[in-house]
Amino acid sequence: MAVEVKDVPEAKRYEARVDGEAELAGFADYLRTAELIAFLHTEVSPAYEGRGVGSALARASLDEARAAGLRVLPTCPFYAGWIARHPEYQDLLYQSRSKVSD
Repeated sequence: MAVEVKDVPEAKRYEARVDGEAELAGFADYLRTAELIAFLHTEVSPAYEGRGVGSALARASLDEARAAGLRVLPTCPFYAGWIARHPEYQDLLYQSRSKVSD
């Protein structure tokens, strides 16, 4: 099974399809700025659950974020958990650099 992941900027999401099928297997919604990409929601069709579609979405989108020099804010629980289990992506995590003074 081959999972193809494609960024669809006009829809503000990454989409996954399996074995060249037209049917959407899953997607990850995002918001993107010049410095940051926030992953908001991930959904995998029940027919494709447990077959690596979510992992393919995460890996491809995070690899693209790294290549673009973006920090990642995983507000989606799937992305937060996936990054926690894959330490090679933890350097991408966004951390606020602002300091609050009294």
